[in-house]
Amino acid sequence: MQLLHEEAADTVTVTNPPLQIGMMIGSTANAGGGVAIALHSLTCALQQRQGISVDVFSIASADVIDGGNWAGARLHHHGVRGPSSFAYAPMLSRSLRSSGIDLLHLHGLWMYCSVATRRWGARSGKPCVISPHGMLDPWALANSGWKKRIARRLYEDANLRQAACLHALCEPERQAIRDCGLNGPICVIPNGVDLNPEVPAEPADWRRELPPDARVLLYLGRLHPKKRALELIQGWHLAQTTDPDAAAWHLVIAGPGPAHYVEQLQRQIVQLGLGERVRLIGPQYDGAKAAAFAAADAFVLPSLSEGMPYAVLEAWAAGLPALITPQCNLPEGFAAGAALQIEPSPEAIAAGLRSLFALPSESRRAIGRRGRELVAARFTWANVAAEFEAVYRWMLGRGPRPSSIDGF
Repeated sequence: MQLLHEEAADTVTVTNPPLQIGMMIGSTANAGGGVAIALHSLTCALQQRQGISVDVFSIASADVIDGGNWAGARLHHHGVRGPSSFAYAPMLSRSLRSSGIDLLHLHGLWMYCSVATRRWGARSGKPCVISPHGMLDPWALANSGWKKRIARRLYEDANLRQAACLHALCEPERQAIRDCGLNGPICVIPNGVDLNPEVPAEPADWRRELPPDARVLLYLGRLHPKKRALELIQGWHLAQTTDPDAAAWHLVIAGPGPAHYVEQLQRQIVQLGLGERVRLIGPQYDGAKAAAFAAADAFVLPSLSEGMPYAVLEAWAAGLPALITPQCNLPEGFAAGAALQIEPSPEAIAAGLRSLFALPSESRRAIGRRGRELVAARFTWANVAAEFEAVYRWMLGRGPRPSSIDGF
């Protein structure tokens, strides 16, 4: 806090000095998934707070979330040389040096952004905060583990250790960070969500192709083996062949993914004879995504590993009951009665589906209402932005230690 004393009066005015925050991410494109979507929403929420301005540093992309509308934040995109998976951007460090930011907040690991973040922190002497977004969880570390072990030795461990603060989305992620031998401060702050998304006036095109009385179970997210979309299809087949209540339901799978994996999902649908009940509708962004949630009756994410899945929060904001695994790291949903617990195997998914199918309509809607109430109480972007502002000011010596910082 800074105290400003006015000579002409006996009063003391307390103000917060302005903050210029830098956000770093590999991609600001829709295809960047939940991390990019969360960063966009956090940036917009911070921009609405008095005395805060945000610069976003990323690699070049022709597909920027919300058409580049980031509530006035300045976007700095940089060309890439070499493999896109590492995204070496030779002009990124120069851009950071000339920005005048007070601190830098890195979102995600394993890319050149980590190298640039560490260099900026060492040269400027200013603090960095790093959000792994689940990328230090055991499953994530084991996936392509040999590449990540090399990256940790070359640059990532040094980057994580120089951070003034690390950010965990939930308690399990905080513990995963500690298990990596990182002993510095960690703030635990969840993702947020827009509680009142604008719903398109027209229904989703794919919904018109279903019977008017059809009930829709929606999967919306990146198509990746860890998300268990293939096992979801297999579990759906098991439930369809054993449960007469399943006849009223259709499974809609939305999201981007590698062509070979999408083809594998489509082959499985055909092989199991599910073409009439299961459909892949591809990526759904902005208005199309809102229309998908509006057209659904329930939501499912049978993931093996998550930081905190943004799509589940969006489903709750839309008033949908959710079928999720404990690995989604949203135990609040189970405690509030806003979610049905499933496990990521076909048999366990089928059991969860049977439980959903057996619920009366009013019971489903009640579960969805509890999800919306949970979002309103805990997961709004306004609350999340306020928590991050408190962390930023503490890191800069401009405020007290926030309650979100764990013991260290």
